[in-house]
Amino acid sequence: MFNKGLFRQKLKENLFNKRRLIILNEDTFEETFSLKLTLMNVFIVLGLGAIFIIFITTFIIAFTPLREFIPGYSSSKLKRDATVLALKSDSLTQALEYNEAYIKSLKKVLTGELEFAKFNKDSILSSVEEIPVEGNLSATKEELELRKRVTKEEQSYQKNK
Repeated sequence: MFNKGLFRQKLKENLFNKRRLIILNEDTFEETFSLKLTLMNVFIVLGLGAIFIIFITTFIIAFTPLREFIPGYSSSKLKRDATVLALKSDSLTQALEYNEAYIKSLKKVLTGELEFAKFNKDSILSSVEEIPVEGNLSATKEELELRKRVTKEEQSYQKNK
């Protein structure tokens, strides 16, 4: 049938047999270039060449502006501009809220709903500012139990040292 040992021996023989690559001038049959090779050397050189080309291509795409042409990558300038615009829009919305509150207060004064003596720009702006919501920051029973267990473990760890 099929002998594995014989197949491996023939494969090894084919991979490591030396061959000669000769480049001849077709008109004069003069030898232009000659090189002794084995199939293993050819496979190694081709493999390393492929790895080198892949590495160089990846490097060029990753560290040059070419990456902007790949879908999903955006330019750093575009990201910077988006951040600046987000900050500007945030400050503009805050200024708009202040102006709306000021105009509402002016309308109240003009319609007579509010006395002029009580009209103060600082009080209007302070009414617009958002006050952070205070929540219950006290620890629950589970958290207290966890803290006790952790302190016990730390004490036992310190004792074992």
